[in-house]
Amino acid sequence: MKLHELRDNEGANRKKKRVARGPGSGKGKTAGRGIKGQTSRSGVALGGYEGGQMPLYRRLPKRGFSKPNRKSFAVINLGQLQSFVDAGKLDAKADVTEDSLVEAGIVRRKLDGVRLLAKGELKAGLTLTVTGASKAAIEAVEKAGGKVTVTAPERETAAAE
Repeated sequence: MKLHELRDNEGANRKKKRVARGPGSGKGKTAGRGIKGQTSRSGVALGGYEGGQMPLYRRLPKRGFSKPNRKSFAVINLGQLQSFVDAGKLDAKADVTEDSLVEAGIVRRKLDGVRLLAKGELKAGLTLTVTGASKAAIEAVEKAGGKVTVTAPERETAAAE
């Protein structure tokens, strides 16, 4: 086979439909839009338009709120840590920091920090330094003979004040 013999598969490439190019094209005059009416004109807003009736998106109440400066954490589970220790990608004897988790490939990027959750089982005694951790995760790591250091400041609740 030579370069000049290469061809696309049949039907893989279709020609662009050229509209409004005369009556011989089959799509001349009105360009396939029919005659008159909203859809024959530019700037069609049929998605939310209900013929003058109050549209559904305006009849329904608005709910909720998206916090603009919300923190986003990379989440890891105890089971993931154990599988990476078993595979030899994490050194159980060395301190495990957020940077070492990124290097090992457990998390792709740190985002606003790494948060440790208690899903799965941890057998290795790891010394972890993370931004956040659930109480159950901290207990599970300490039970396995490890230690967790949480670097993020604890949020004070209204009841504590």
